[in-house]
Amino acid sequence: MYTPHTYRTGASAYAQVGVETGAMSASPHQLICLLFDGAKTALAMARHHMARGDVPAKGKAISHAISIIDGGLKASLDAKAAGAGGAELVGNLAALYDYINQRLLRANLRNDAGALDEADRLLENVASAWREIDVVRPGH
Repeated sequence: MYTPHTYRTGASAYAQVGVETGAMSASPHQLICLLFDGAKTALAMARHHMARGDVPAKGKAISHAISIIDGGLKASLDAKAAGAGGAELVGNLAALYDYINQRLLRANLRNDAGALDEADRLLENVASAWREIDVVRPGH
């Protein structure tokens, strides 16, 4: 009745529903945390594929991370909402996301583990600071 493929497909669909449900009920702060988690997971997969020499899978994982950073994290920056004092921070974060993406492109093109590690560290630093916001101001 249920084949291993059906089980895997069903499990994937169930996991996807869980992610979508989590995203639909998340606060804006939690959504950003989900984006960081997704990018970090993609980088971990890229590292794994790089170590195995699987160039297409590495490229796909890095492209996924870049999409999350560019289309999610960077796109969510709002200088207008940040006000005069926050506009500079927004500009600096946008520039940092661009730099991280450049390092990821280098990691992909040159199979550069050091560039991948640097991008991962920089992303973790920003993610850690973002998560700290929720500790300082719970529920916001």
